[in-house]
Amino acid sequence: MRSLFSESSLLLRTDILLDIATFLARRWTGNMRIQVVLTDQKIPITRPDKKQIFLPSPRMFPGNELQRYRQWRVMLWYESMRMIYCTKVLSYDHVFGFLLNTLETKRSEILGLSLWNGMEKEIIFYEGISWLSRPLLNSLYGKHKVAEAFSQYFLTGSLKGELFGNDLRRVQNAADFAKNVLKDIIANNQGTSSIEKHIPEILKILELNALGSFPVITPLSKIGLGRSVDKKNLISEIEKFVKLRNLEYKGARNSEEIIEGREVVAEFKALLEESKRSERRGNEGLLQPGLSIPEDTSYDESQIYDVDLIQRTKAKFKQWKTGWIERHEETGDEFDTETFLERLPKTFIADFKVSYRSKVAIILDHSSSIEESEQDYKRATVALCEALQFLKIRFGVYAFSTEARQVKCWIIKPPSAPWTRLHARRLAQVKAVGGTPLAEIYALLEPIIRSFRPDLIATLTDGEPSDSDAVRHMVLLYRRMGIRMVALGLGRTLNEAVNISQNLKFLEYEKSVAVSELGAIPEKVISLMQI
Repeated sequence: MRSLFSESSLLLRTDILLDIATFLARRWTGNMRIQVVLTDQKIPITRPDKKQIFLPSPRMFPGNELQRYRQWRVMLWYESMRMIYCTKVLSYDHVFGFLLNTLETKRSEILGLSLWNGMEKEIIFYEGISWLSRPLLNSLYGKHKVAEAFSQYFLTGSLKGELFGNDLRRVQNAADFAKNVLKDIIANNQGTSSIEKHIPEILKILELNALGSFPVITPLSKIGLGRSVDKKNLISEIEKFVKLRNLEYKGARNSEEIIEGREVVAEFKALLEESKRSERRGNEGLLQPGLSIPEDTSYDESQIYDVDLIQRTKAKFKQWKTGWIERHEETGDEFDTETFLERLPKTFIADFKVSYRSKVAIILDHSSSIEESEQDYKRATVALCEALQFLKIRFGVYAFSTEARQVKCWIIKPPSAPWTRLHARRLAQVKAVGGTPLAEIYALLEPIIRSFRPDLIATLTDGEPSDSDAVRHMVLLYRRMGIRMVALGLGRTLNEAVNISQNLKFLEYEKSVAVSELGAIPEKVISLMQI
């Protein structure tokens, strides 16, 4: 019991998660063409026609690492069952799609358990822990309250909160009608199209508009909105769902076995060990004296993930490499498809991700001078790394600071590993403190740089190193190795940025610029990378 509620010290690597997700989805569906993609969206998206499952990361769920993994695994199972039994999965943004998907969830569960009855205990655990994060009906109003109440009552036979008068009657009648419809459809071996024909009747009973939209909280109610889970409440909810399932499936269930989840615990431990081995392989030969790897994975890296900035940065990098500027406008010149295709030697158009073969090393100044804007600085860095990964550029990331007069150089991401959330979590825990021992950092990194042989080293700094002469010496040393040395200065004001730019010119960098707005960092890095 203790292991279930203790926090894991290691975040599962993304590549390990994708491997196990792909294996399980293909095993559950019997289809070796299934592709699983981890996304930052909180709602899973399944495309049966394209054999694709877009799944949230385990970090989106509440609880400790094991509890998150168990919920993520059950969600993968549900989406895999949709892949088998559903021919259409609509958006949760509108009432019609929400209701259709709700009925299809139950149908896929019933049919899926006939093949994989060992999943029932994990489903009960999933229902119990996700119930804690479902919205309270008392906090919802109007049509949204009715739709969420129907989903709760139909899927679990229970309501979270209070529902009175006509609303309660309508929800109960709609749920009874939906259960009878589902029973007939399963008995007659019918599919999605048959369920879709009955959705208008359910809408009529609930007095809902098919095109009505949902607030964000309702579609996300199956995924936790909190980070921690109270043990006593979880046990209570699981015991409740054990009783409900006993009435429905007529089988004895053991609450303790469900909470322990021994079968999945063994699988989870194996994945942790594989993550450790992969991490060790990625860091072999990197830990020279004076270098460290941030090991505390309890930090929440979501604080430094700015999705809008990441998307803008990716667009900038794509424009840079392709020379095309992509804009989405409401007005513009009419596009004549037939005329355009007639001029082409080949009919079909394919969109390829661009790539850039140069190797890059990024060195991040975390001295006390950036403390005031530390979070924004890290957000800009994450956006830059996401864009470099998007272009399939091989790169390494290093950060430095000083603690108790000791130089600290942190390996955020080795060049051999792809950029993942684990590396962002490393960056999140590095604190801006101390001076700017840039020359010492260049010297510490020299063995790695000689092994990696990057084409370019980009240093992000406030432009005021502790020893300018020593920095100039190291910059020239690297340049003689054939490495392009560029620098990006960070100033808190425009005047400060101008002064920093002037200081950088005397350090023998091949190219240098300065910014006073951290959001401009990715675009300035592009200008530095241009030959």
